[in-house]
Amino acid sequence: MGDAGMGPFEFEDAMVGRLTVWPRRCGGVALVLAACAATLLPARGAEAAAETEKGTAKPASPAVAVVRTAVARATTIASDLIFTGDIQAQSQVNVAFRTNGKIAQRLVEVGDHVTADQVLAKLDPQEQRANLNNAQAALTSAEALLTQAKLNFKRQEQLLASGYTTRPSYDDAEQQLRTTQASVDSAKAALGSAEEQYSYTDLKAGVDGMVLSRTFEVGQVVQTGQTVLAMAQDGPRDAVFNIFEAVLAAPPESKTVEVTLQADPRVKAVGRVREISPSVDAASGTVRVKVGLDETPKAMTLGAVVIGTGKFRPRQAIVLPWSALYRWENSPAVWVRDPRNSTVAPRRVVIERYGPNTIALKGGVEPGEEVVIAGIQLLRPGQTVAVAQTLEAAR
Repeated sequence: MGDAGMGPFEFEDAMVGRLTVWPRRCGGVALVLAACAATLLPARGAEAAAETEKGTAKPASPAVAVVRTAVARATTIASDLIFTGDIQAQSQVNVAFRTNGKIAQRLVEVGDHVTADQVLAKLDPQEQRANLNNAQAALTSAEALLTQAKLNFKRQEQLLASGYTTRPSYDDAEQQLRTTQASVDSAKAALGSAEEQYSYTDLKAGVDGMVLSRTFEVGQVVQTGQTVLAMAQDGPRDAVFNIFEAVLAAPPESKTVEVTLQADPRVKAVGRVREISPSVDAASGTVRVKVGLDETPKAMTLGAVVIGTGKFRPRQAIVLPWSALYRWENSPAVWVRDPRNSTVAPRRVVIERYGPNTIALKGGVEPGEEVVIAGIQLLRPGQTVAVAQTLEAAR
C-alpha cells in the first residue's frame, strides 16, 4: 500500500496516556508500538511488584546536612575584665538653709566652684531683722534695770554699814541685783540667737567644692533643712562602675584597678576597690562598685567617662566561636554531634562570659565532645550530618 490514505494510530497506556503516531508504513507502526511496550511495561511491572511485596512505597532518606565541628577543650580564660564608668566625688554635700524664708537672691550656677565661706544665696531677712531688733531692745532694757539695781544695792550696803537700814532691806537689794543680772545674761543670749538666725539668711556651703545641681529659684519659699543645692566636695575622687552580679561571684585576684580616660587613653590612674554596694539595682541588675583613685589626673574631671581594667583569678572554661551559639527553648544552646550515628542534638549551656569573637561556656558541654560551629541554621534534633571539617577548640 502507498503512504497516501494512511491515518494516525493511537496507543493508550496507563503510564503515558494516549500516544498518537503518524507512521509512514504499517511496518513502522508495529515497530514503534513494540518498542514502547518493551520499555514501559516491564519497568512498571517491576515497580508494582515491589510495592505489592512490601505493602507500601519505601520512604525517602532524610537530607544530610554538611557542617563544620570543633572538639571542645578546657581552656584557661583571660583574667582581665573591662568595665565602663565615670568619675565622681567621694563626698557629696546637700546644702540647705537653716531658717525659713523667701529666697531673695541666687548667686551661683551649676558647675561653679565655690569656697566654704562664699555666699551662695540669700533669703529676705525682714523677719530675722525684726527679731534681731527686738533682742537688742530687750538687752538695752535689761542693762538699764541692772544699772539701777547696782545703785540700789550699793546704797543699801553703805546704809547697813552706818546702821541706817535694816538687814531685810539689804537682802532685797542684793536679790534684785542678782535677778537683773540674770535678765541681762538672758537678753544677751537672745540677742546672740537672733544674730545667728539673721546670719542664716545667707546660704553658705561650709566646704570647698563644685555645684552639681540646684532645686530653687528666686521668690521660692523654703523650709528649714530643705535641700536646695548639691555639691561635690573637693578632695579624693572615685571611679564608679556598674557591674553584673555574676562577675563578682568569682573573687578578684587583686583589688587594684587600672583606670583609663576614654577620651584620652594616655591619661591613666590606679585605684583600689573602696566600696561594693550590698544590693543589686532592680532596674539594671547590676552592683555599684566604687574604686578610690590614689591620684586623680586633672583631665579626669567630675563626670568624665573612664574605662576600668580589673584582674580576676583565671578560670577553666570551654571557648567556642560565636557561630556555635544557638537558642533552644529560650535558653542559650549549642548543637552536639554524636559520633556513633552522626546525628546532632541541641544542648543547653551556661555562658561564663562573652568575648569579641568567642563565648566561654561554664557548663553544658564536656571536654572531648564535638560541637557544630558552622551550618546550624537548618539543623533539627536527630538529623544526620556530614562533617566537612573538624577543628580543635581554642586552648
